[in-house]
Amino acid sequence: MAEVTPSGAGGPIRLTGPAVDSGLEIRGGIGGMTFQLEELVGGAEKLDLLAEELAHTEGEVQRIQSNLGSYQLSQTPTWTGAVSALSCARLGVQAVRLELQAISSQVRASKRDYEAAEAATSLFATMGIPSFRDFEHVGLDDPLWPDLRGTDLALRNIVKARHHILGIAGALVPALEPRRIVVDRKETMPVDFDGSPAALLERAQIIDERGPGHIEVIETDTGGLKAYVVVIPGTQAGDDIGGANPFDPAGIGEAVGHRSAEVNVAVRAALQEAGAERGAPVVAVGYSQGGIHAMNLAADPLFRKEYAMKYVLTAGSPVGSIEPAGDVSVLHLQHRQDWVPGTDGTANPDTRSRVTVTLLDQVTTPEGKDPGLGPGHNLGNYQEAARLVGASEDPTLVHSTAVLAGVLGAGGTATATRFALSRTPIQEASAPGPRLQPAQRSPQRSEAENQVATGRMQG
Repeated sequence: MAEVTPSGAGGPIRLTGPAVDSGLEIRGGIGGMTFQLEELVGGAEKLDLLAEELAHTEGEVQRIQSNLGSYQLSQTPTWTGAVSALSCARLGVQAVRLELQAISSQVRASKRDYEAAEAATSLFATMGIPSFRDFEHVGLDDPLWPDLRGTDLALRNIVKARHHILGIAGALVPALEPRRIVVDRKETMPVDFDGSPAALLERAQIIDERGPGHIEVIETDTGGLKAYVVVIPGTQAGDDIGGANPFDPAGIGEAVGHRSAEVNVAVRAALQEAGAERGAPVVAVGYSQGGIHAMNLAADPLFRKEYAMKYVLTAGSPVGSIEPAGDVSVLHLQHRQDWVPGTDGTANPDTRSRVTVTLLDQVTTPEGKDPGLGPGHNLGNYQEAARLVGASEDPTLVHSTAVLAGVLGAGGTATATRFALSRTPIQEASAPGPRLQPAQRSPQRSEAENQVATGRMQG
């Protein structure tokens, strides 16, 4: 298709692969292959309309040429010249029409070929058959840690059975089963917040440092239009797996195997308590496990029935198999040395609404520092990536960050409310009751505000 262009157009139509900007590989969005093909097909439809108009013009010229024949003026130079000119005009219009139809046909054929290639690649992937690109960086960066592609390759078949595996694990170990989550409001305070991807990930670090099981709801107000940000931390390791903290390692099982069913309900309760009205726009941000919960919120019909999820930012999260609503814009950050985003065995889709940014730089764990899940999974690296995204002039990233700014505004002072989430004990998991604890009296609120909040939560 690259060689097919209208005569004199000045060059062939070329599709471009993932863009690279400042050490970031950018896939999907308005610069992605899928969107490019969709735009080309849209152009092909316009070519079809032009071809129809040319066919009509061609018919009109043919009709005029036929009508001239009735004058029987074949011996006069004027008649001969008119017939010749009409014949040339008709052939010229016909040639252009056929060319436009050929281009349209080949554009559509190229899209079909691309979709067939993607389907074949997906089929081979589910069968565990790798592509040559899968081996491009496997094991080259750090022999101690697998990388993104290597992990994705190794787990492609295992993830197909993840729901069964998690179901069996939950049956054998009741502590791994999802349980009702109680939401306890802690404090409300003003914060400086510019609404950028870097600011979102900064809040993810802050809420993680607040303590196990905490989330944050940030209210922004732009000219009286309120929007809300839900900040969800990554996995918080502890001695009591499956205990009170819903974001411990057992929380990964709920996120992956149960689509964050209990966390979704808890987040809705927190938004209600933070004052978010029905239909309010929401942005969700999550690091690692938190990114899975954030994406599950965007895919939850019950959540979308109550709130308008507009944007999701994930960092180091395995979320390729989660499909949010079509009107949700998504920005995924991942590092090629980070094996965690590959643990679902599914690459993030290349669509207009989903942008995946992969960090290409090589990183190591500083001497004496805890490597955690490997140097590529470090939240600080993702915060730096978010800053690069915000500063990039790449059209895809400019568009994605503009969508985010359109939801949250230009920034300024916002209101942050923090909540402690805790799983109920196993023996109380099925007991009915309120999900919200009695309100904590916040020093930032007046006595009247405390009374109102207490009455709302107890009611």
